[in-house]
Amino acid sequence: MSHDGVGPRAAQRSVAFLTAGILAVPALAGCGSDDDPAGRPLAGADIARADRARIADGGTLRWAVDSVPATLNTFQADADTTTSRVAQAVLPSLYRMDGRGRAVRNPDYLESAEVVDTEPQQVVLYKLNQQAVWSDGREIGAADFAAQWRALSGKDTAYWTARNAGYDRIGKVERGKNDLEVKVTFSRPYADWKSLFTPLYPKEVMGTPDSFNDGARKKLKVTAGPFTVKKVDTVEDEVTLTRNPRWWGEPAKLSEIVLRSVAHDKRISALSAGTLDLAEIDPTAAGRITAAALPPDESGGAPLAGPGADRSAADALRSWAVANGSDEDAADEEITAREKLRKKAAKYARQQKALGGFEVRKSLEPAYTQLALNGAEGPLADERVRRAVARALDRTAIAEAVLKPLGLPARPVGSHLALSGQSAYADGSGALGEQDAKEARALLADAGWVRGGPVEEEKKDEEEKAAGSESDEDSGSDKGSDGASGGDDGTYIVGEDDKDENNEKGDKADKGDGSGSDGDSKAPRDSGTGTQQLNQGGAPGAYAPKGTAAPARAENAPVAKDGKALTLRFVLPSGPGSDTSATVAARISAMLEKIGIRTDISKVDNESYFKDHIASGEYDLALYSWPATAFPATDARPVYSKPVAAADGSLNVEQNYTRVGTDRVDQLFDQAIGTLDDAERHALLRKADSRIWAAAGSIPLFQRPQLTAARENLANAGAFGFRTPVFEDMGFLKKSAQGPSGSPAGPGSEGSPEARSPEPSSGD
Repeated sequence: MSHDGVGPRAAQRSVAFLTAGILAVPALAGCGSDDDPAGRPLAGADIARADRARIADGGTLRWAVDSVPATLNTFQADADTTTSRVAQAVLPSLYRMDGRGRAVRNPDYLESAEVVDTEPQQVVLYKLNQQAVWSDGREIGAADFAAQWRALSGKDTAYWTARNAGYDRIGKVERGKNDLEVKVTFSRPYADWKSLFTPLYPKEVMGTPDSFNDGARKKLKVTAGPFTVKKVDTVEDEVTLTRNPRWWGEPAKLSEIVLRSVAHDKRISALSAGTLDLAEIDPTAAGRITAAALPPDESGGAPLAGPGADRSAADALRSWAVANGSDEDAADEEITAREKLRKKAAKYARQQKALGGFEVRKSLEPAYTQLALNGAEGPLADERVRRAVARALDRTAIAEAVLKPLGLPARPVGSHLALSGQSAYADGSGALGEQDAKEARALLADAGWVRGGPVEEEKKDEEEKAAGSESDEDSGSDKGSDGASGGDDGTYIVGEDDKDENNEKGDKADKGDGSGSDGDSKAPRDSGTGTQQLNQGGAPGAYAPKGTAAPARAENAPVAKDGKALTLRFVLPSGPGSDTSATVAARISAMLEKIGIRTDISKVDNESYFKDHIASGEYDLALYSWPATAFPATDARPVYSKPVAAADGSLNVEQNYTRVGTDRVDQLFDQAIGTLDDAERHALLRKADSRIWAAAGSIPLFQRPQLTAARENLANAGAFGFRTPVFEDMGFLKKSAQGPSGSPAGPGSEGSPEARSPEPSSGD
């Protein structure tokens, strides 16, 4: 998990993305046809493309990141997204992602790479670019490939590696016919061979356990990208990259890139202060930047009065207050409060003026947000209950609630293993079924959870019980439930019908004034005697003692089993950027309440959310995200493989934090990873995805949005979507190449809003 890109795969699937802020872009592509189930990407990159000739030489790009990395080695457990970003700029990537999320050969390093033999063993022959050299002048060659294989193969436990997927299938690495050829022979077939050796580290890093474990944590002495690492500054919280003088490709336009650690809730201040040029932002910040570009009459802003005017207003207020009986101290307090407000407004106005030099570039992230259902224990251990939860969800409505206000394509994700446009994508949600509240209730009933059943009252603090009893008897009011937090104890009581706004068929609460209810005339009210007496019009004798379970006539009535209501603990992060999570959770809770499931929302600290709750299994429902990679057979397997018992009796879940898996899914992944034929492998992955849907441990909701604030004259950077950034092409436009607002204009650029809107992703 992570709070928010796509980089070297070692960091991509090692942790899930927490759902903090969410953003996105207009849908430009339709659904895939039956002949092409993969479809097209819903949105492409929005990076203000410009020809290199229009970009000035030099300049420093200050780019916000979440943290200064603890290590520069992407294959270590504490690598993060900043580790990945650094690696993309300074190390060889034999393959990188294109606009459709496919792995494409990087010609700066590879002349070619192909499978030259499959029998008796798979053999891949790499032909390297003859100009490719490390920053110390040494040619990139077989020795570097061999050192990385040995370090990551898993055979030597002295290497503290986070993963060895794929490398453990290699039998040997050797030099080909010349120094520019590398021959890799596999002991077992490996379909995702293109995932290997990206990034490629020099043998000086991979050659020994000591150099691997410690040599590349804070510095990289030898690199081979358009940039090299100049400094990792943990005091200033930034990493500085500078041009690599030995780079053989297109020279970098920028002189330096400074990756600066700035918290998401501090980025607007940093942008307006001029200390950042590029930053991923949340919807609120995006709204401010958009408003800053509008004329005052459209943005809702107005010029603030000058200091003299404020002083006169303050004197007038004091005189009026004293004349009308207020003492001077009270008047001064009022003035102080007004002065604070004025200063705050003035600061806001200054920031808005400074933000006028920025624009919002947006796309969809190569990641999706899911609802995770913990199937290890409790009610969700029953597949029927998990399926009921899934069938209750209107995924389209959830996607629209998050993405539509942002102008982004509001389409639910149909696969666990790929996103629309990627080769392995196909909508497999039919294996679970569409939203159907009636079917969801039937699944719950089949599992023994029925509406209107008796519910044991939970034990409460004596003080709370006394307060609740007094409130009931004095006012006769309905306690109700907000549907999100489970405001009552989950017990459905005659005469205390839920008045949630989503319960259209529920009875209206008794006003407590002696008048009858406007709703169901048969709903009794409490007379204070411990029995429920009928309102006028009720059938004679149709009453029951207080606490009697209601008949199963209200569709929103909570379901119960063995005297207990079905209440699920819904755990959410509570830090900055968690508003979207709360919105989604509220929608889901309301949908579940309609089938009789209550949720108890628990908000926890961002830092403890993953470690103490998701990874440890301390939740029933949770929201977090997984990235989509070009290699799902490799990267998705640990996320959906069946948990197995360890020797000590604990459960080894790998990255399957829902604890839901099947032997058949594992078999399909195993078959896919060894199948070299693309079409056959994709068919196996789609079968696996259908079975993951049917198990209902993870319910994909929507593709995560990506909003980026960028200085208007910054080109070839922004919201990258699926694409791997091309660092050497980033830079600031020459003045002659800028449009009226500073953005790119003219031939070979995408300066207008129409031109810079997300590309249609035709395949690049």
